[in-house]
Amino acid sequence: LSTHTNINMMKLALISALAGSAAAFAPAQTGARSTSLNAFTAADLPGALAPMGFFDPLGFAEKADEATLKRYREAEVTHGRVAMLAVIGFLVGEKVEGSSFLFDASISGPAISHPGQVP
Repeated sequence: LSTHTNINMMKLALISALAGSAAAFAPAQTGARSTSLNAFTAADLPGALAPMGFFDPLGFAEKADEATLKRYREAEVTHGRVAMLAVIGFLVGEKVEGSSFLFDASISGPAISHPGQVP
């Protein structure tokens, strides 16, 4: 291929890449929402699986409206994520015993006893 053709191909590739990346910053199109399509029940929440179905042994969902149920679900997911991070922190604390720069590496023993050793 000639040099002129190579330059044109590089220009085309650059323009294509720029046009594709510009689409990422375009505002998202939102359509009108229909309440009949967005009908909401507690049994339709993610996590309601067979054979158990919707599990609410304390009956919180019976007294809650849609917004409250969604807030409960959001809180449940958030607390679950915090718990997962806490487990990772616990396991890391077990693995790096004595090699941490925190507290002059004076924390030792099983991770369950670490909070009592913090000066």
